[in-house]
Amino acid sequence: MTELKPRQLILASTSVYRRHLLERLRLPFTVIASDVDEVALPDEVPAQLACRLALAKAQTVAALYPECVVIGSDQVADLNGQALGKPETHPRAVAQLQRMRGQTVIFQTAVAVVCQATGFAKTGLAAVKVQFKNLTDAQIESYLLAEKPYDCAGSAKSEGLGIALLARIDNDDPTALVGLPLIRTCQLLEAAGLKVL
Repeated sequence: MTELKPRQLILASTSVYRRHLLERLRLPFTVIASDVDEVALPDEVPAQLACRLALAKAQTVAALYPECVVIGSDQVADLNGQALGKPETHPRAVAQLQRMRGQTVIFQTAVAVVCQATGFAKTGLAAVKVQFKNLTDAQIESYLLAEKPYDCAGSAKSEGLGIALLARIDNDDPTALVGLPLIRTCQLLEAAGLKVL
């Protein structure tokens, strides 16, 4: 009996943070950008938005590579039910951090795994509760000038200097806050038939 070759793995993201996290699993993979509109739908809550976008990213790339196993992921910062995405500019990052100071923000990080050839499509969600310190404007400015986290949801780059913004982190998937919940990713990859170990 011949052993089947494992399906090729694709990360449907150009995020360097997600790429570095996926590299921890020591699986060979290719990075292919997905072109998905990230605008929230009317009345869509942050957790739904993150899950929908993660799945859309994976499905978009899987449509082009149906024999491959594709990972999509998305993160949305949830401040009292309002979605905060990537600030992209300095003034927007300042405004986000001013709103979040002293608040508990839930970072909703979704991952989706899709293989069109087998009909596999599942999504997992890791919610990370983050308590922000009551930051001064000077602290916010100092952090942003040093880190420039304009490509991070909620302007908080916890794997860098952003950890100094935080009073507490509560979660069950430690890599979720950085952008890819590896515990859930491993579970989904195994369910899709791709062995991690």
